Amino acid sequence: MEKGRRSDNVVDARGDDVGGGGGGMRFGGGKGLSLTAIILIVGIGWITGQDPLQILGQLTGQMSEQSAPANDEGAEFVRSILGDTEDTWGQIFQQAGRQYKDPTLVMFSGRVNSACGMATSATGPFYCPADQKVYLDTSFFQEMSQRFSAAGDFAQAYVIAHEVGHHVQTLLGVSAKIQAARQQGRQMEGDGGLLVRQELQADCLAGVWANNAQQRLNWLEPGDIEEALNAANAIGDDRLQQRGQGRVVPDSFTHGTSAQRVRWFKTGFAQGQISQCDTFAAKNL
Repeated sequence: MEKGRRSDNVVDARGDDVGGGGGGMRFGGGKGLSLTAIILIVGIGWITGQDPLQILGQLTGQMSEQSAPANDEGAEFVRSILGDTEDTWGQIFQQAGRQYKDPTLVMFSGRVNSACGMATSATGPFYCPADQKVYLDTSFFQEMSQRFSAAGDFAQAYVIAHEVGHHVQTLLGVSAKIQAARQQGRQMEGDGGLLVRQELQADCLAGVWANNAQQRLNWLEPGDIEEALNAANAIGDDRLQQRGQGRVVPDSFTHGTSAQRVRWFKTGFAQGQISQCDTFAAKNL
């Protein structure tokens, strides 16, 4: 996506060691410094008369530079999509008299420690309301292409936009209501359940982003929307269950069927308005 503004809210944590409890201090966007290393640096500062914070700043700056590989097309793509979601939602919120708070997107490899707990690549991309960050192992895009036959830049953009849709839900208070319902013991899973409705709304919000981005930038090419619809179709609960266990169990749905995911993305894209994305009031999903 060449026309999109690059976001500054992407943290490249690929290659970071988040094992060993994951509780160590971290500085900058690169690898972490252990508490022992920090104490040593402070000691060296006292002995040499240098400011320990200056030494730390120099070290973490070098480490941060090393952590982001040059000419990384994948990272640039993620930055451009996130940047455009920021511009789109910032404009939509402003028109509604509200202020949009940008989320942070963390690119990781293997596993990552979030405020929602430890997660691995197998989890897939996810959003954590507790720290308002999107977590993405970019190898998921390769898996989409190879396992689910959902390739293409816009299929990848849809995945990012869907997770940002969850951030929009957090800012609008939807996530808090879902959490309250969970604590009240309401049933979350199942066809038409609250989790499905939450996920389908995020699909719709991804469509709202795509509509508004197209109006501003005119950046979509023939076949782009089909790529997103193919991705939505490929990762529906029914398709994944049929593929994984040979049968479909609606009572365990958490994201909605392929047809539902496609339908709600198309609804958001056609209208381009949040008001069209009230999946919680919809009788038929």
